[in-house]
Amino acid sequence: MKTKWYLAVALASLFAANVASAQPQTGAWLRADQKALQQVRQRAGQDVSQTWLPVVQEFKTLIDNDPELYMQFTQMFEQIPLTPLYLNDPVGNPQVRNYRDMLRLINQVITQAPEFNKTDLVGFPINAIVNWAMGTAAGASAFLNDKVNRQLKKILAQWAVFLNSADSRAVLNTHPEKGWLGRDALQAMPNLVEDFEVRPDLPYYGFKSWDDFFTRQFREGRRPVASPLDDSVIANACESAPYKLAKNVKWQDQFWIKDQPYSLSHMMADDALAQQFVGGTIYQAFLSATSYHRWHSPVSGRVVKTRLIDGSYYAQTPAVGFDPAGPNESQGYITQVASRGLIFIEADNPKIGLMAVRLVGMAEVSSNDITVYVGQHVNKGDQLGMFHFGGSTHTLMFRPQVKLDFDLRGQTPSLDSKNIPVRAQLATVR
Repeated sequence: MKTKWYLAVALASLFAANVASAQPQTGAWLRADQKALQQVRQRAGQDVSQTWLPVVQEFKTLIDNDPELYMQFTQMFEQIPLTPLYLNDPVGNPQVRNYRDMLRLINQVITQAPEFNKTDLVGFPINAIVNWAMGTAAGASAFLNDKVNRQLKKILAQWAVFLNSADSRAVLNTHPEKGWLGRDALQAMPNLVEDFEVRPDLPYYGFKSWDDFFTRQFREGRRPVASPLDDSVIANACESAPYKLAKNVKWQDQFWIKDQPYSLSHMMADDALAQQFVGGTIYQAFLSATSYHRWHSPVSGRVVKTRLIDGSYYAQTPAVGFDPAGPNESQGYITQVASRGLIFIEADNPKIGLMAVRLVGMAEVSSNDITVYVGQHVNKGDQLGMFHFGGSTHTLMFRPQVKLDFDLRGQTPSLDSKNIPVRAQLATVR
């Protein structure tokens, strides 16, 4: 508890300068904001007498009755500047200005599947609602709170029930702008029919639910395994774009600062095997919401341990300020604090030995579904599990004695990099 209190204080102080430089303005923008607030309530289609879903009512009661959370959830919306950029959320909807309207919209969101849009928050409607609030000092603290994250986990689990239902397929339509099988979506997924197991001749392309669509599988042969008989070749674990490559990683570091260095003890939740990776190498890459969301083993070997670690869903580091697609710019930071899965594999190649795959949930993408078991032998390229409901990020972790040469297709890891195919060659061990 003391450590979390200290972290909350540190985050708030780091963000103080950003808040001071973005104080709300009055006058015309205030009047415009009041108009936007009316549109928010119209968008929710509810008034103050609406019927709350039980999980959302629980969240409302938690905020209303907890003095610390009441303060933070009130302040996080007050700390969003009243300037033109922040009158709308990043998707273009009127910006929410209090937590009760936030809850009204969440109450609506979890009864439907997200429509397609061309923004960086496609498939993340709750993230869009709280996006600017995530970038405030109060939001940085509130979204690290264990009680908040336990309730968000319940809300997202409730939403998952709907997203696994046949009714969720309603958005798998051909509307040119909003449908996931329409003009704009197919431009974002130009090889959907050629690459994936889909049936354009069937309703909804043959998908049974929204989640079935998002966890779709490649057609046989579309993503061959790199050098399947050569254990010196490491395969890409996800269809993902290089974000960061770090060497000589420390046991503990100040992961919340601008550079977001990795802090092993926090990343791996003090796992008994974590010390072996001190001084080692970490490769991180991110997945797109319109891409492929299953994970595959980068090596052949035996699964020696798996873990699911509870954490945050909408936390971002205040060092980045207001991120138009949070927590994209906090991907290093969230590897320490977000909901995540951890798989240790003892590679058949002794030059690799013990390595780890870490799957990190981002916002709505909180379901780290591990499909392998301890003691199972996996071949390079075999499925390890999947994310549900959208894109996310992951890391591969190697011990310091492992000497690697990475092939990132000439790219410098960043948010501007492009996907490397899953199961393609990612690195070789010397």
